[in-house]
Amino acid sequence: MESETFDWFPHLSLNDELASYISFPPGTLGHLPDMDVEVRLVRTADWRDVARRFPLFGRQGTIKVNSWSPDGHRFAFVAYPKQQS
Repeated sequence: MESETFDWFPHLSLNDELASYISFPPGTLGHLPDMDVEVRLVRTADWRDVARRFPLFGRQGTIKVNSWSPDGHRFAFVAYPKQQS
């Protein structure tokens, strides 16, 4: 699938109907740490149609491993706190 965002780490639910992945802003080179990103939930029938967006401050470890529940109805991800300057 083509996208203007930089998308990484797709993980399929156990029933293969849903997928989650992390989406970095357009122009991102690599998967940099400490950025405003989105975790996206899509139906695998059409990856372009994003069912839910979870904007957060994250990095590669936000959703690096498959974290779907055994029933395929929930998944976990990690948001990182922004450091105060």
